[in-house]
Amino acid sequence: MDAEELDCRVLSIQSSVVYGYVGNKSATFPLQVLGFDVSTINSVQFSNHTGYGKWKGQVLNAQDVGDLFEGLRMNNLLQFSHVLTGYIGKVSFLEKVGETIAEMKKSNPDLMFVCDPVMGDNGRFYVPKELVPVYQEKIIPHANIVTPNQFELEQLSGLTVSSEEEAFGAIDVLHNKGIPTVVLSSSTLGTKGILLCLASSALNGEKRRYRVEIPQLEATFVGTGDLFAACLLGWMHRDGDLKRALEKTVATVQSVIKKTFTYAKKVAGESNLPTSAQMELRLVQSKQIIESPTVEICAQDVSSLHNSS
Repeated sequence: MDAEELDCRVLSIQSSVVYGYVGNKSATFPLQVLGFDVSTINSVQFSNHTGYGKWKGQVLNAQDVGDLFEGLRMNNLLQFSHVLTGYIGKVSFLEKVGETIAEMKKSNPDLMFVCDPVMGDNGRFYVPKELVPVYQEKIIPHANIVTPNQFELEQLSGLTVSSEEEAFGAIDVLHNKGIPTVVLSSSTLGTKGILLCLASSALNGEKRRYRVEIPQLEATFVGTGDLFAACLLGWMHRDGDLKRALEKTVATVQSVIKKTFTYAKKVAGESNLPTSAQMELRLVQSKQIIESPTVEICAQDVSSLHNSS
């Protein structure tokens, strides 16, 4: 494969569904729209996301993913410019992923690894707690970019995060593990009706800190974190600037969920609550948004306020 091809080849390892958009289904199309060739490994394959209340499907184990890695290795296909990881629910599976990423990094030091450490939210786990030390010791030390939510940042850092100052302190714990870029994808640290997104880069001895205040829609969406991580990967590759990439990523996610909510309310009817199926992300219908997002919310540079450490 030539250099141009290798520059834009992503291996995405996360959940998948037959119907709807979550995990790999939420990440693949946006990455393709942004010019990436995407290969996927599904940690689970379900009929639909679990928010429906009923689902069927399969969960891959360490042997399954090991076989897939071995098949790629045998054919000299374990060559990617980027790796993206999301929901993985088994310790042994996650350990196998960590081993393989370490191997890939050894053969290609320029490999860009974006880790979305999907473990839980709002104070509760939806994976076994035993995954936390695996992420801490075997996964995030290899990552170039990590995109935890508030709960996940607490788990990875071992610190309580109840203020912006504490968030940047927890982010510094991850920087000290060698992670150049950390993005707190969502938090309840903002004022009422505002979700706070924070980002920090530590490169060449300099730290840059950013804050984005995002108006909160009164609705529940699934797959937005997966979309966020995929778009951030794409725009970091294309722009190489954290502030611009963050703004375009937030703009994309906000536009997609607004389009989704407008559609869901219309098809549900004025006085009806939209169903899970009606609230599936309108990704294909947002192709132009993904290609060229309109930035309406700018990231504030707060480096001077949070660079004491």
